[in-house]
Amino acid sequence: MSDLLQQNIILDVGGNVKMINAKDYLETGFNFHGHRCPAMPLGMRSGAAAMNTLGVERSVDKELYLIVETADDHAAGCFVDGLMTITGCTYGKSNIEKTYYGKMAFTLIDTVKQKAVRAHLKPEFFANMLKSPFVEQRKIGVLPQNIPSEVSEPLINKILNLPEEDFLIISPVFDYHFEKKKGIFDTELCEECGERTFINRMQEVDGKKLCKSCAERIFKQ
Repeated sequence: MSDLLQQNIILDVGGNVKMINAKDYLETGFNFHGHRCPAMPLGMRSGAAAMNTLGVERSVDKELYLIVETADDHAAGCFVDGLMTITGCTYGKSNIEKTYYGKMAFTLIDTVKQKAVRAHLKPEFFANMLKSPFVEQRKIGVLPQNIPSEVSEPLINKILNLPEEDFLIISPVFDYHFEKKKGIFDTELCEECGERTFINRMQEVDGKKLCKSCAERIFKQ
């Protein structure tokens, strides 16, 4: 675990070194993700490397914003759960989005300093990863949770101890204008279904204030 811990040195604004307990985050990541696989810790390590380059801590609220270039129909999507675990960028906080480009790449934005880095897996490493025994099992239809530990654990350990330069390319820090949105706190009742809806998602149809789902249903009729 020492190599992974090294990846998690973070400098705060005052220049003090802080350490993320990588072991705790690893188990949290696996519990959150649902099964043990190499792609989730790969996302953790990649996210930690990006955080270190930016010199930021884990996002408590919306201090960080993550743009992930993966899609939803390819192998190794588990990578994103690792990114969410380590960065604190989550769909619940609305500080993550997916572009669906089908790339194992992401941009991490420091919304406070208006700085960012982009990181992506090295092409050769990515290609070799998709030839691993774990992925071969997945190709023939074995569910990830049913893949024997003697297949998955050596790959997980390899990911945890692989030098960062062997698998990841990180850009230099660059300026990134990020416009923060104000939170919406006001709601109204939909005049069709009666459900309370945040006002920025309401639509007016034939003089009635409707939620988006009711408006779309009426338009389809």
